Amino acid sequence: MKTLKIDIVSDVMCPWCIIGYKNLEKALSELHGEINAEISWKPFELNPNMPPEGQDLNEHLTQKYGLTPEQSKDNRQRLIDAGKDANFTFNFDDKRMIINSFDCHRLLAWAATLNKQTELKLALFKAHFSDLVNLNEQSALLDIVASVGLDTDRAQEILAGGEFFQEVRSQQSDIQQMGITTVPTFIINEQYALTGGQPSAAFVQAFKQIAEEEAQQNAE
Repeated sequence: MKTLKIDIVSDVMCPWCIIGYKNLEKALSELHGEINAEISWKPFELNPNMPPEGQDLNEHLTQKYGLTPEQSKDNRQRLIDAGKDANFTFNFDDKRMIINSFDCHRLLAWAATLNKQTELKLALFKAHFSDLVNLNEQSALLDIVASVGLDTDRAQEILAGGEFFQEVRSQQSDIQQMGITTVPTFIINEQYALTGGQPSAAFVQAFKQIAEEEAQQNAE
């Protein structure tokens, strides 16, 4: 069985990141017995200058992308349909907020030390996109932490202080130096990259090709 190291550059505010991950998951299921994946998540902030209180989603989309209400509605429907295909539920309401996700990334860096990073990441995606939870509320973050079996007292200490601040900033700097400006970006074995919410077939094809290329290199 071939083992692939997959680093996923993403933001929990990015809907295509969860769609891409669910399609990755499907691809790995199809390749069960052939490909094994070691997955880690790397931090990316879509809105690094967002204030802690966040911003109304509709207002944000208008200011950042110039989208009309009709275009926003069409985009949401496209996400809902893509989510259904990927077995993920998107819910939207008129109270949605875009927030600064830096604290989420700090908690994810901590969770990685306890082999709980993917569980926490998926729980954050579900809370934000399916359950309409405001992730800039500390009580909500602690509930999510508890839901994946992590220590809420420890999480509260991290949120109250500066732990994992430098680690997240360092990883973000590395990502910038690699020239990555789009999420999701899937970095495979530190040298191949796929971007966007790729369908599962694209992952299957890429993984088979990478495994074949590396097998040839090892045989030389």
